[in-house]
Amino acid sequence: MDSAHGLGRMLEEMARKQKKRQALLFDNREVSYRELDENANKIANGLQSLGITRGDRVAMMLPNIPDFVYSFFGIQKLGAVAVPFNTMYKGREIIHILNDCEAKAIITMTNFANLINEIQEDVPSLQHIILTGQRTMVFVSPDSTVNVQMVVGKDRFASGDEAFRVVGELLIDTLKSFGVEAWYKHRGGVRCGGRKIAIVLVSEVENLLVINCITFLGPLKTDDFFRVVWVAPEVKDKVMEPTTSVEEQTGTRPSLELFKDALLAALQSRLGISAEEGQLKRDELFGYEKTRALADKK
Repeated sequence: MDSAHGLGRMLEEMARKQKKRQALLFDNREVSYRELDENANKIANGLQSLGITRGDRVAMMLPNIPDFVYSFFGIQKLGAVAVPFNTMYKGREIIHILNDCEAKAIITMTNFANLINEIQEDVPSLQHIILTGQRTMVFVSPDSTVNVQMVVGKDRFASGDEAFRVVGELLIDTLKSFGVEAWYKHRGGVRCGGRKIAIVLVSEVENLLVINCITFLGPLKTDDFFRVVWVAPEVKDKVMEPTTSVEEQTGTRPSLELFKDALLAALQSRLGISAEEGQLKRDELFGYEKTRALADKK
């Protein structure tokens, strides 16, 4: 950083005078002022490399974790404007905030990547989505959801956007075969009647794209989720985005085998390929092992 502004400069002074003094305590881990300042500098330099300058708005959709503090002070060091907002907010609320402040970038958890990708086209000013955290958390239950994973070479699609779109259309074709009229929302959301019925997640692993298609076959039971992740009772209804399922739309829940056959038929028809059962190849197995992150906890 060339020169910090305001609160950023104050942090630098504290780091110089009290470098080993505790600045943060999170999950029984201490963060000194020096470490805080170093991490804030990394954020500031990263934002600067993206073209963020003095006066630009940078939104922050982060819970109470050290990354929030690092990001806040990193933004201050540039003289940019931090716009933090509640992680419980959903699509329309987020769109309003981002458009109102004309956010040029947003820093958020990987948990929210799918949500932000989905609304990006509704926020013209938003140029950069910056993620922190190790993986996307998606709640699935064997009783109500099916997750189909595909591992393909990056050259199969022209871009990440195309991968999202094509796979979203595949899911729409599959759902139509069961009598469900769904529509695709930008980068990952498949909806029916305004409620999410399927999700597409795309991850890059070396020269591969690992694509997860999560579809709700039956009503999603949230009891297990709230048993694992504590949420204050007064906000439970805001944590989970409204969903629907094939069973709720048609009165019948298809079996996993039936859904797999329908998805494979749509896949072969739209991509012009043939699918064969067999052992995973080396690259496919590598991609699978790298992204095997979905679990159901009882």
